[in-house]
Amino acid sequence: KEIIISTTRPETLFGDVAIAVNPNDERYTNLIGGLVKLPLTNRLIPIIADEHADPTYGTGAVKITPAHDFDDFEVGERHNLDRIQVIGEDGKMLATAGPDYAGLTTAECRTKVLQDLKDQGLLRGEKEITHSVAHCYKCDTVIEPTLKSQWFIDVKRLAEMAIQHLE
Repeated sequence: KEIIISTTRPETLFGDVAIAVNPNDERYTNLIGGLVKLPLTNRLIPIIADEHADPTYGTGAVKITPAHDFDDFEVGERHNLDRIQVIGEDGKMLATAGPDYAGLTTAECRTKVLQDLKDQGLLRGEKEITHSVAHCYKCDTVIEPTLKSQWFIDVKRLAEMAIQHLE
């Protein structure tokens, strides 16, 4: 058996940790809880039920890459999924993508992944679509979602302390 997914980000395949299907999509209910072999890897990933999967979009099954997609991060939180980062801060593929892909830019990796899937008979088709991709307002390069530690400052409290010291 197989489950076919559509994606706009084939280069992030190596960070996939699950395939999500809508719990109300009768095409996939018998697959929920099963495992599938992730192409181009030696990993098995689960098929999970999540409302994020839209049965009317693409194949209705979506790959979940929590380290490189905002929506997938939320799905990962709901299902306690691992986060595998495969794109570095320099926009190049990390060693977690495997030796054939590490060091490639995301564009180079996308091309290679598509060709490798095609060579293995796993590419079921390609379709031109228009979608939103974040770009830097300064240099117009693509902004790759990645995991980052975040911290916040309570500016109000900090300002109050500064004012007290000034007074």
